[in-house]
Amino acid sequence: MPNPSGYPEHPSEGSSEHPSGHPGGSEYSEHSEYSEPGPELRAELVQASLVAIAVAVSGVLLGLLWLWLAPKVPLVSDGTAVYLKNSEGEDAIGADGVFTLLGLAFGAVSALIVFLLFRHGGIALVIGLAIGGVLASVIAWRLGLWLGPTSDVVAHAKEAGKGVTFDGPLKLGAKGALLAWSVAAMVIHLALTGLFGPRDPEPALPSVARPGAR
Repeated sequence: MPNPSGYPEHPSEGSSEHPSGHPGGSEYSEHSEYSEPGPELRAELVQASLVAIAVAVSGVLLGLLWLWLAPKVPLVSDGTAVYLKNSEGEDAIGADGVFTLLGLAFGAVSALIVFLLFRHGGIALVIGLAIGGVLASVIAWRLGLWLGPTSDVVAHAKEAGKGVTFDGPLKLGAKGALLAWSVAAMVIHLALTGLFGPRDPEPALPSVARPGAR
């Protein structure tokens, strides 16, 4: 109904619509600002979680191979103390080298498999590979210690007897080897994505108007 005074009513009176055309403009902007992640982002997060779990589980294989391939550390007891049978040998640090090389190999293979399965994956997959690689390395390390010779050297020496050679416990002196899997996986995956990943379409060139054309 028109205003009896002859002047138009104030926009805030008799109308709940926002000037922009949306009812409740402030509420509309708040809801649009705090929108939920899209389906693509959720799919990437699910893929990254699955990759991290699969890589972590494969750490069991790394632990078994490390236990099998790592050089043994021969020890011998004279009845009062335990000594290295070969004092100049490098068997003690050989276990670190084997673990590092296996971690690099497993990281490269896992990155290749993930790239072939998810060519359109983003940074979430790389993070999943990194987290899974660390977890897999820790699992492999602890599994190798658990399945390897006992860490109670004194009890092992008494059980073996005086002058009898026995294997020392499996150790990982360089804890930085636990990052070998993750580093190799991230580097290889990023390199494969940069070389063989999908390319963004090039923007179309603007059309040039001919002189005199209408």
